[in-house]
Amino acid sequence: MISIAAIALVVLLVIAVAYWINERPPVTVKIVTLLTTKGDLVIEVYPKKMPVTAANFARLVKSDFYNGLSFHRVEDWVVQGGDPSGNGSGGPGWTIPLETSPELKHLRGNVAMARGQDPDSAGSQFYILKKDAPWLDGQYAVFGSVIKGMDVVDKIRTGDKMVLVK
Repeated sequence: MISIAAIALVVLLVIAVAYWINERPPVTVKIVTLLTTKGDLVIEVYPKKMPVTAANFARLVKSDFYNGLSFHRVEDWVVQGGDPSGNGSGGPGWTIPLETSPELKHLRGNVAMARGQDPDSAGSQFYILKKDAPWLDGQYAVFGSVIKGMDVVDKIRTGDKMVLVK
């Protein structure tokens, strides 16, 4: 026969596991790979420094939101994508608040969230800097950096696609 103490121990164990599962911080990605029509690039994301922005990006990546989207803006200093409408006017259907860090600057290779006039209007569009852009520091959420494939970023043209983002 199973004793009352054994049953109580099992119940306590189940409660402890349920608590642990529900109290863990949200899991977010730290490394994202973009397979593009021009080649592959790898982005390191900073979830500890930019938790809201990194979690939003992870949510979009995990839901396959970016797969098949194009880079709609390409200039000599920036490449921008992540708009489902393909023209810079769209987003995922929600926005996140602006999150900045004085230690994360707009330097070549860094990745940041695009937004409209409202500082709290970022959603899914992001940009990768091809050149330093210090005039943007403190105004946009830098949340990662290209750690492999800047040569690919330099080759991207308007209309090139993110085939798979994982």
